Amino acid sequence: MPVISPKPTKSRGSPGRPLSICLLSYRSNPHCGGQGVYLKNLSRALVDLGHRVEVVSGPPDPQLDPDIPVHRLPCLDLYDPADPFRVPTLAELRQPLNLVEWLGVSTMGFPEPFTFGWRALNFLQRHGRRFDIVHDNQSLSYGLWAISRRIPTVATIHHPITVDLDIALAAVRAFWKKLKHLRWYSFIGMQARVARALPAIITVSDCARRDICRDFKVPAERFRVVPNGIDTGLFHPLPGVAREPGRLIVTNSADTPLKGLYYLLQAVHRLENRPLKLVVVGTPKENGGVVKLIRRLGIGDRVRFTGRISNEEFIRQYARASLAVIPSVYEGFGLPAGEAMACGVPVISTTGGALPEVVGDAGWLVPPADPEALAKAIATLLDHPQHAAALGQAGFQRVQREFTWHRAAQRTVAAYREVLE
Repeated sequence: MPVISPKPTKSRGSPGRPLSICLLSYRSNPHCGGQGVYLKNLSRALVDLGHRVEVVSGPPDPQLDPDIPVHRLPCLDLYDPADPFRVPTLAELRQPLNLVEWLGVSTMGFPEPFTFGWRALNFLQRHGRRFDIVHDNQSLSYGLWAISRRIPTVATIHHPITVDLDIALAAVRAFWKKLKHLRWYSFIGMQARVARALPAIITVSDCARRDICRDFKVPAERFRVVPNGIDTGLFHPLPGVAREPGRLIVTNSADTPLKGLYYLLQAVHRLENRPLKLVVVGTPKENGGVVKLIRRLGIGDRVRFTGRISNEEFIRQYARASLAVIPSVYEGFGLPAGEAMACGVPVISTTGGALPEVVGDAGWLVPPADPEALAKAIATLLDHPQHAAALGQAGFQRVQREFTWHRAAQRTVAAYREVLE
């Protein structure tokens, strides 16, 4: 096994002393998916607490603040939207990890967590001595396992990917499609084995902790539950912008069954006699399941996809919306719910995963995968705007009270110090 550096002494965990932290994140798009949002905001909050943070990242550029160093590990980046599934050059394939990455993608797998971990190990062989602790953002690679034997290491698991696999398998009937999903998620076994080898795991909700314990067989005492924060500097009510009656908003960063957009579209179809407009913040997969369902239901004139938009436009969309709907079948935390609440938008959410822990009594909760319940909730709140406004105000106050990145960073540092001691 490669040698990185001697294990730090206990003095590195001295209470109150600023820490030198290495954050690992294999794919952290700041505009798409919770992992990128987590990396961007946690790194900022840790630095604001006085700690030194460096980020080791895979593609795309995480777009962190200029005072946070980012080490971008070279890779093939075969999922680059500008040139997806490109054919690497022979010179690129001479590097063993590039070859593994290309073969994995060519056989319908997802090798990035595996290859990123080994690249991170190579990086820390050269630079590991300057860090007190390594914090992995759910790559859970065998490379991380090797790192943890030389440098104190914790990992955040947002939720067990076994849930994604189960929902994906249930959503298709064809046997070959099930095999395709099994192949794509074949990295799960690695993640479970590595999770069991780590001394401490951070997760973002009690629900996620229970599910990871069950699916990855990790003892409960190794977990520290640290809820995510919401960027209240970005997500906030926008004075002077009127909410438009019948305007719904949903964030859908991935065209997958897990996010439940299929059920919300069916709910909109059930409300065909009402003047509704559904704004989907995101881009659908070309000729994918969502596009086909919209066409089949005949609701194309009531649904609009924004594509990628600026933060400023995102906030304007929230300000114009009468209701925000979070139709997810499962969430390990549920950032879209918290972001909508921070903007004062009345929220309708399913009870999938940890969403009730985020929404609490400040929103309307319905069972997951239930278009009829979604339709009833939407109709009721549109018919009772005063009740909807009260929920919006309650949601805003709940976020300010419970979910800030400053608080999340403090609790994360406490977990670091436990490991170091």
